[in-house]
Amino acid sequence: MQKITIILLTAIIALVSGCTTQNGNYATEDGFAQGSTYHIVYRIPENGAEMDSVQLSVKDSIKLYFSQINKSVSGYDSTSVLSKVNRGENPQLDAIFVDVFNYAVQFYKESNGAVDASAAPLFDLWGFGFKNGVEITQENIDSLKQFIGMEKLSVKNDGNGSYLNKTDQRSMLNFNAMAQGYTVDYFCRKFDMMGITDYLIEIGGEVRSKGRNANGKIWKVGIDKPADGNYIQGASLQAIIELDNKALVTSGNYRKFYVKDGVKYSHTIDPIAGYPVQHSLLSATVVAEDATTADAYATYFMVVGIEKAKEILAATPGMEALLIYGEQDQMKEYYTPGLKEILKK
Repeated sequence: MQKITIILLTAIIALVSGCTTQNGNYATEDGFAQGSTYHIVYRIPENGAEMDSVQLSVKDSIKLYFSQINKSVSGYDSTSVLSKVNRGENPQLDAIFVDVFNYAVQFYKESNGAVDASAAPLFDLWGFGFKNGVEITQENIDSLKQFIGMEKLSVKNDGNGSYLNKTDQRSMLNFNAMAQGYTVDYFCRKFDMMGITDYLIEIGGEVRSKGRNANGKIWKVGIDKPADGNYIQGASLQAIIELDNKALVTSGNYRKFYVKDGVKYSHTIDPIAGYPVQHSLLSATVVAEDATTADAYATYFMVVGIEKAKEILAATPGMEALLIYGEQDQMKEYYTPGLKEILKK
């Protein structure tokens, strides 16, 4: 899922692979991973170890964590468990795959099929998946929909390990609607285990914070304005949000799309209809307790549109969101009441 860039309102530095900087007892790790960038700021634990040694350990751990995630649920790594499953093989599933799969089943049910990891063939068909798009006809769409639906897949344990059971072997999975959010949460759990008490972890524009920044303040992030042509990070901000021990994910359609025969096709696919969505919602920013939930709901809102998203938010206590939509050639905002306290214009 294409994410709107989130500008971290801390020191802006050039991103290079494995770049490390230090500000007092806070360190920053920047680099490239999962087809995007990451920016991690954390307070170095005061456990008696040399700071250089702690930073080296964190740096190596970051590489390890990305490798663990990619080898499990990346659709772009041909050796991953997910790629093997999608090729029709029957690999033993690791804990990460099972965890993400269970989340996918949960959100499939919560969204009444609007967030469907098994819709991978539709994303491939429209050119937004792991393969190049092919000729699109209603017949092709109807054919693919026959083996789409998370109820057609399940995890089975035979005593020797876990395996994916398919009622139709043509079924495939694409975890892009939540995998990056899950990655952020995975990093947070690992940082907690390392005794890191203050951090901000951003991967591919998905953010989660804990504690305070180097100035003792609440972490802040900026949200890019969802306007066509706004490709430069931080060039035009829509809003600034204070993120206090929460996760924030923004999903939108203004950067990943194509135009064919005068029609704009976005990367957000409605799994039930089988077509890219056509509505006024430009971006959905969700603030939740964890990034996996925020990721999935941001996708959910982009599928169902502004009015249905408002209904869902009203029925979901504890979730905050900023929805940006177009109306009569104007960009308008809708935000939940709780977001007003952390929204800084």
